[in-house]
Amino acid sequence: MTKVIINGAKGRMGQALLACAVPMTQIQIVGAVDAGDDLSALIDLADVVIDFSFHSVTPEVADLCVLHRKALVIGTTGHSADEKNRLLDSAKKTPVVWSSNYSIGVNTLFWLVRKATEILGPAFDLEVVEMHHRLKKDAPSGTAMTIAEILAEVRGQQINEVIRHGREGIVRERTNAEIGMHSIRGGDVVGDHTVIYSTLGERVELTHKASNRDTFANGALRAAEWVSQKPAGLYNMQHVLGLQ
Repeated sequence: MTKVIINGAKGRMGQALLACAVPMTQIQIVGAVDAGDDLSALIDLADVVIDFSFHSVTPEVADLCVLHRKALVIGTTGHSADEKNRLLDSAKKTPVVWSSNYSIGVNTLFWLVRKATEILGPAFDLEVVEMHHRLKKDAPSGTAMTIAEILAEVRGQQINEVIRHGREGIVRERTNAEIGMHSIRGGDVVGDHTVIYSTLGERVELTHKASNRDTFANGALRAAEWVSQKPAGLYNMQHVLGLQ
């Protein structure tokens, strides 16, 4: 049985994790902590910490996992460059699953995006559209950025050189190299992501829509069970699902 602590337990994802873990006989929740609680007082009870708190908190959680030799599943997004570097350094010392999205469907979408981009080639223009609930603080979503990074990687591009966030005014014709990124916010949308491939005469669209957070929670719990048996290193859901 894998013993898990949920960090960020009072948030929407934290509550989903706690609820989804109840029927799982292979998972035992040994701690549910949030802002103001002392994670260090409980961490020795666990095999894995699942962190869905806030991006600026995650590096401190990672440092604690390294100190106590615990595995970590990172569910936060919107990290700064410094935060990313700290997390990458932690993954050299303890097993870490770090994914922008823990949905099995979304990770299948990542795989399909890679294959479609390889097959369709450079003749197709690339656009990414994502929509989330009105309370989401970061944009674009981590999932949308992962999609864009896959698109750029397949085409041998540097994402920061080709990504284009929306369009306004006289922007001239679209270039062949750019990857469009568009973020929509409203209502209670859990998460919609669409990749659009357009060329003269035809268009291909790949879409994933999440209707509740259980899909992410179940995936994160599956990742926790998987990573508890792994050596130090950086992993993602593609590794967990055997798609890598």
